Amino acid sequence: MPFWTRSRPADDRPQNAVSRLQAAVRKHLPQADGDTVRIVASFAGLLAAVGYADQSFCQEEQRHVRKILGRIHGLDHLAVEALLDVLRAEAPEASAIHMHQLARDLRELTDRDTRLEMLDAFVDLAAADNDLSYAETRYLRQLTTSLGLDASDYNASQHRHRDKLSILR
Repeated sequence: MPFWTRSRPADDRPQNAVSRLQAAVRKHLPQADGDTVRIVASFAGLLAAVGYADQSFCQEEQRHVRKILGRIHGLDHLAVEALLDVLRAEAPEASAIHMHQLARDLRELTDRDTRLEMLDAFVDLAAADNDLSYAETRYLRQLTTSLGLDASDYNASQHRHRDKLSILR
């Protein structure tokens, strides 16, 4: 005899932020294979997570994410806006719960040079509001490790925004 009865069918369960991101990417990049969907969704999810690392995904950071997503082959303006809508909703969950899963996907599916380029995008995003807070730098350092990169990689990327470090002001 089962202990717990389901109140709804298993396929009706709410998805997590990663599943919702992947579904949005799949919708807007229908020609993409499964790995490409995972890479784009993980990158976008981590952009939202970094933007929300200081508990605020401000307008300047959202503009920066819009510009970064616009560089992804196959995403038109409407697709970028649709993904940004999903990212606004998913930023808290992606930041607090899914950072390691998203980073693991990127570590498994991309090469080191691609991850270094992504790290630069994450650091640029954190500095988009002209302030690299302690919370953001701490989050970025954890993300760097999760991406399979090391502290010297992070330091090299952060050095470009040294003037924006709030801890040095």
